[in-house]
Amino acid sequence: MVSQDIRKLAPEMDPLRMGMGWKAEDLSKMQIIVESTFGDSHPGSAHLLDLVNKTVDGVREKGGKAARYFTTDICDGMAQGHDGINYSLASRDMICNMIEIHANATPFDGGVFISSCDKAVPAHLMAIGRLNIPSILVTGGVMDAGPDLLTLEQIGKYSAMCQRGELEPEKLEYYKQHACPSCGACSFMGTASTMQVMGEALGLMLPGSALMPATCPDLKDMAVRAGQQITELVNCKSKPREIVTMESFENAIMVHAAISGSTNSLVHLPAIAHEFGLEIDSELFDRLHRGAHYLLDIRPSGKWPAQYFYYAGGVPRIMEEIRSVLHLDAMTVTGKTLGENLEMLKQTGFYEQCEEYCEKAGIKREEIIRPFQKAIGTDGAIAVLKGNLAPDGAVIKHTACPKEMFQAELNARPFDSEEEAIDAVLNHRVKPGDAVFIRYEGPKGSGMPEMFYTSEAISSDKELGRTIALITDGRFSGASTGPSIGHVSPEAAEGGPIALVEEGDIIKIDIPNRILAITGVKGEHKTEEEMEKILKERREKWQPKPSKYSSGVLKLFSEHAVSPMKGGYMK
Repeated sequence: MVSQDIRKLAPEMDPLRMGMGWKAEDLSKMQIIVESTFGDSHPGSAHLLDLVNKTVDGVREKGGKAARYFTTDICDGMAQGHDGINYSLASRDMICNMIEIHANATPFDGGVFISSCDKAVPAHLMAIGRLNIPSILVTGGVMDAGPDLLTLEQIGKYSAMCQRGELEPEKLEYYKQHACPSCGACSFMGTASTMQVMGEALGLMLPGSALMPATCPDLKDMAVRAGQQITELVNCKSKPREIVTMESFENAIMVHAAISGSTNSLVHLPAIAHEFGLEIDSELFDRLHRGAHYLLDIRPSGKWPAQYFYYAGGVPRIMEEIRSVLHLDAMTVTGKTLGENLEMLKQTGFYEQCEEYCEKAGIKREEIIRPFQKAIGTDGAIAVLKGNLAPDGAVIKHTACPKEMFQAELNARPFDSEEEAIDAVLNHRVKPGDAVFIRYEGPKGSGMPEMFYTSEAISSDKELGRTIALITDGRFSGASTGPSIGHVSPEAAEGGPIALVEEGDIIKIDIPNRILAITGVKGEHKTEEEMEKILKERREKWQPKPSKYSSGVLKLFSEHAVSPMKGGYMK
């Protein structure tokens, strides 16, 4: 074991460990790092210490010794609406970096990684690939829904309605005080829930463990089992890069299509693949989503809160429905293939237990996860658009977009910050037929924050929600709905065409044909050759904006982050 070799090189290690309560017999045991984002930072992390301790118990039961390490995460919900959201994407890479430091400064034989939310789960998956020691991911599940199935993603809509005078302030206050009744990730298929599902789909979690209700006792049992299983992986010398292959990522993308996952997965999965020594691009997402069956009736695209996902059978049930398009021979942390795991769940009563949960909740499995032949949609969930406005691509979650906006020509209304854009939307300076641009919000521009409040202000507006589009080089929340196109690449800060858009340009959106282009100027259509000449002239006059950051984390991130469509990671 690696840890025993290091002990011989560092004679201080034994006395230092005994100084924190280790016994002499612990020193020669298998050493497991249990890394989590536990902290009083938000509901997705505040409960994780229980799971950490259960994992430690599992390691001990199998003769190992666990060490608890913590790098807590921030909450995108708490960071929304102010400049704190600029730190969100950067925090993913910083958590990954800190885990690298933890695990390499004092080497371990294996690791269990415990997290729940938007940037923490992808950070842990990135770290697993980077460290390449035997590893298992445990996720902290999802919170319960509030009264009348109230969930947090509805607060943005209600807030915009209140600002327009459509909702009483007292009612908004009630919703705010009852939207988060327990710990866990937010109860909709946003980025946190999507990335939990992606962890299992990649084969790095125990089967059936993603997106359990955080209040469910099954979750603690899974943590114990993960602690036990990591010792098996260490004994077998089974490393993550041997388990996770390109086929694993293709499986994850097919599951992403079936659940109508968050667009932020197109930032996170390429960054995770990069740490595994693999490269996945936007074309792979688009190709695999085309013709894919979308089965999950979970918010924000569907009807039900995310806690019902587990009741309906979770990731294994989704995989059973789409198994004809999966690589069933992909390996997993159980030491078995995906196909073997699915058969094992049938034999051990997993689905019968899920049916009991459905009965208690008064729902039927088919209401949550549709059968393959009765899909909600048959063209996946996302589309990658390209054209002279986004040569390297842009992404839209078309399952959350009004059909009226699938093919449209709009009038460009560019803004260089979200604050300017949302003020124009809320004060009705944006009109039907406009394309609202928010630019200089990519990784190099401002850290690639989410444009959640602007997207909610638009989608909740009865007139604008089906008549305008929001286009940005920033991101959207996994809760965002409406005609929202993000990740436009190259970004404005790098001189991408989005920086060259002018008031009155004609913007063409064509989702079926995957087009996002500038096709005219001041309301007058131009040929492709004429537009190419106009954009070249604009580019010659364009001057880059001074960097927003002169010091600190965001200066480092803006200097080193790759483009949105490549994963926004630091190189």
